[in-house]
Amino acid sequence: MSEEAIRLELDDSGVSVDLPQPPGPQDQVQGVPYRPVEFRDDDLPAALERSAQWLREAQNWLGEPIDVIAVHLDYDDREGSPYYDLKLLCNEEDLAGAPIAMRKLESGAVG
Repeated sequence: MSEEAIRLELDDSGVSVDLPQPPGPQDQVQGVPYRPVEFRDDDLPAALERSAQWLREAQNWLGEPIDVIAVHLDYDDREGSPYYDLKLLCNEEDLAGAPIAMRKLESGAVG
């Protein structure tokens, strides 16, 4: 089995340089500072419960609500794969702990 590298020409925002641009003067392809956190299961309530549990734990760790812009639900009907694919689209700065670092920086500067 061989792996071939796929080379993409991307602009600074990470989209293809060949992507047609939106036509209006105020239209734009926006940056996406969000990262999906995925929960897969044959049982949708179980996936939802795990996502809620993770969200509570992550928000406890972060010390503030995580910025979730969307919840995406899809399915995978391939043999042997979990049927439901639930994704929480979360701010990548929150997942990296940036608010924690900012609070530490601010508390160190003040105190």
